[in-house]
Amino acid sequence: MATHSIPAPSSGWSSQTLARVKAEPAYGAFLLLWVGFIAIPLIMGVDKFFNVLTHWENYLAPWIENVSPFSAHGTMMAIGVVEIIAAIAMILRPRYAAYIVALWLAGIIVNLLTYPGFYDVALRDFGLMVAAIALALLARTYTKPGFRQGGMK
Repeated sequence: MATHSIPAPSSGWSSQTLARVKAEPAYGAFLLLWVGFIAIPLIMGVDKFFNVLTHWENYLAPWIENVSPFSAHGTMMAIGVVEIIAAIAMILRPRYAAYIVALWLAGIIVNLLTYPGFYDVALRDFGLMVAAIALALLARTYTKPGFRQGGMK
C-alpha cells in the first residue's frame, strides 16, 4: 500500500511573503513594482557602460550633448552611474526613491520628445513613470518613513 505524505509548510521568508501576497494583492503589486524598479535602473545603468542592449548614445538629444560637459559617451556613462545609484536607493528607501525615479523618467521623456523619432519610447517611459508613482504610493503603506531598520513593515 502506497502512502503519500504532504510536506509541511515552510516557515521561511518566502512562504510568509507568498501568504501575504495572497491575502493582500496590493502588497503583491508593491513587491512586483519594487523588484522591477530595482532591476530596470540597475540593468540599464550597467548597460550604459557596455551597450549590449542598445547603443545608448543614439537616444541622447543633441541639445543635451551640447550642454553636457562630457562627450555623448561620457554623458551616457554619467547617466548610467545615476541609474545604478537610483537602483541602490530603491533597495534602501523605495518610499522616496520611487519619486526620484519618476522625476528621472520625466527627464528622459523630455529628452526623447525633443528629439524626433523616439516618441514611442517616450510613451513607454511615461508608462514607467506612472508605475514609479504607483510604487511610491504603495510604499507609503508598505514601508516605514526614515531609514530602513529591520526590513519592510
